[in-house]
Amino acid sequence: MAFVLALAPLAQAREGAPASVLAQKPVELGGTHSGNYLAALIAGSQRDTRAAAAFFREALRSDPRNVVLIERAFVASLSNGDMPQAFSLAERLVRQDAKNGLAHLALGVRAIKQRSFTSARSHLARGGNTRRGDVTAILLTAWSFAAVGEYQKAMEAADRLSERNFTLFRDYHAGLIADVSKRTQEAGRRLRAAYQGDKNTLRLVDAYARFEARQGRRDEALNILKSFDEALPRHPIITDSIERLEAGRSLEPAVSTAIAGAAEVLYGLGAANAREGDELASIIYLRLALHLAPDHALGIVSLGDLYERIKQGERAIEVYESMPATSPLRTSAELQIGQVLETLERKEEAQAHLERLVARDPMDPEALLALGNLQRSRKLFADAAATYTRAIALTEKTGRVDWTTYYFRGVSYERSKQWPLAEADFTRALELNPSQPLVLNYLGYSWVDQGVNLDKAFQMLRRAVDLRPEDGYIVDSLGWAYYKLGKYEDAVRELERAVELKPADPVINDHLGDAYWRVGRKLEARFQWNHARDLNPEPEDLPKILRKIEVGLEDDPSKPAAEATPARSGG
Repeated sequence: MAFVLALAPLAQAREGAPASVLAQKPVELGGTHSGNYLAALIAGSQRDTRAAAAFFREALRSDPRNVVLIERAFVASLSNGDMPQAFSLAERLVRQDAKNGLAHLALGVRAIKQRSFTSARSHLARGGNTRRGDVTAILLTAWSFAAVGEYQKAMEAADRLSERNFTLFRDYHAGLIADVSKRTQEAGRRLRAAYQGDKNTLRLVDAYARFEARQGRRDEALNILKSFDEALPRHPIITDSIERLEAGRSLEPAVSTAIAGAAEVLYGLGAANAREGDELASIIYLRLALHLAPDHALGIVSLGDLYERIKQGERAIEVYESMPATSPLRTSAELQIGQVLETLERKEEAQAHLERLVARDPMDPEALLALGNLQRSRKLFADAAATYTRAIALTEKTGRVDWTTYYFRGVSYERSKQWPLAEADFTRALELNPSQPLVLNYLGYSWVDQGVNLDKAFQMLRRAVDLRPEDGYIVDSLGWAYYKLGKYEDAVRELERAVELKPADPVINDHLGDAYWRVGRKLEARFQWNHARDLNPEPEDLPKILRKIEVGLEDDPSKPAAEATPARSGG
């Protein structure tokens, strides 16, 4: 059945956390059973998950033996993070539906938390009635054996996960179990196998590097971490571990207890479900993971990101605020709060929040980058360029400068009419990342627009399209470049493809209208301009579009009337 998500505030803020930026509004419950039930359904359809949980629980008060309502209220409370209520409802549910896998999983997790491992295995044995449930039950059962020192049974249970799709997951957890159980040789073999199978997954890389460092192989650990950092730069966990090792400090194991290992199972499955688009399952797994390990930093980030994705910004902020003050991800969580505030149109709060973070640590380039991105999104391009300059000065000192910073500063310089500085930044960004389609697109189009470096510019634009053939904005740039050079048939070909890729973009539709007009397809041109008008174009573009609808374009093709900038992504 389709469950409705629900989410209420997480547990109290951690020590050292700022006061919440949210003012929680109480849910106004209805006066009738049917009213509360319908309100719950509406709240769920609108993804107001906190209200859905409250309404389902209230509806259940009027019909306490209704198994459908019990199940819905249980799922709502579980995804809501209201664990005592969820466990109470799970107990009621299994009394009426003894085969309910999710209820048994929840009760099994509660038993693990209470260190009642025999009871946990009993529930887990009855909870694995789906493929996903089987994976969860197998690995949690393995950790329940490890918790009481039954290493052999733990490894046998983990090795039941024999499907090829789960090889990495199996070896990763078998390695962690062996490490917790002080079986160093087997831990190394399994963790190495998981790492060799996928060197681009953060958790596998982090766990293996930590294991190698604890065995005294500091240089090998650094190589593992730095290889990941080259592929995916500046992840706070990797950066923190590198800095610790280079300073001669130790690294803690990724998992140090069986209960933390069980939390790691649930976190991994929650993250996997999020990637597959199964939002409800992801929320539930992450909530259960955080019940076992409330300080699981990656679990917190994943849950917050998920709530952003389903446009529950207030819930995302609550989750991010729960990040432990000592975590390497604490600053990232606080920066994300600023971004969510901006998304919620709480612009003054967003800017003040980021400015506080910059003031608190002026040497933190990530805070400066977040502030610069906010300024750029508001078209405060001169301010953004100055902020990016401060960030670049810091990152150049550490040798950890990234192409994106030069690219975004280049965009800010170009939009504030400082082209020589912009060109230098785009060139520098390409030196750092020669095949970056966003930079190729922006610089290539800018050269075409100015009538300089035309051969190289078109090479760049074609290369950008080859790299991102499904990016309508980049295809539009190539089409609009053809238009600017008077190659209208070529322009029509590319702009028609761009509109297919981005049919709701007003700029691309406007551009196609201009190209149609130039090749004599005037009825189609007016259709495209009317479409562009109806797609909420920028205020400065609307009068030009209306003028073209009324009188068309200038007869002289050397003076195109359309002056809108190309829909270059990233600006």
